[in-house]
Amino acid sequence: MSDNAVAEEVEKTRPRTRAEKQVEHRNRIKRTLVACFMGILAGGLSFYLSGTPDPVSGLQENAIIGILLLMAGVVFQKHIFMLIRVDYMALTGKDWFYQSFMTFALWFMTWTILLTTTVL
Repeated sequence: MSDNAVAEEVEKTRPRTRAEKQVEHRNRIKRTLVACFMGILAGGLSFYLSGTPDPVSGLQENAIIGILLLMAGVVFQKHIFMLIRVDYMALTGKDWFYQSFMTFALWFMTWTILLTTTVL
């Protein structure tokens, strides 16, 4: 093994300090808040940009716009991470799945609530 590989292995197995754990925790909270706000924003925009809901079925004319806004919200998170200085390059596939799921969940709830209140 080279010296760099050994140094990296030692760094990975070293116990983290309290300050490092707090910084990591704050970054996780920031990432979760970004995902939630992007989901709510995408859900609201999906409702307002997809057209008037049909009173009988509750469906909108251009519902595909809502799905496209959801995908844009997931992709746009990377740029928000750059603005708030979160190291997005360290995120794994599991982290991005979590980000996407949280965005989807809030998008779905927001859009559904807005559609439901117009039917009543």
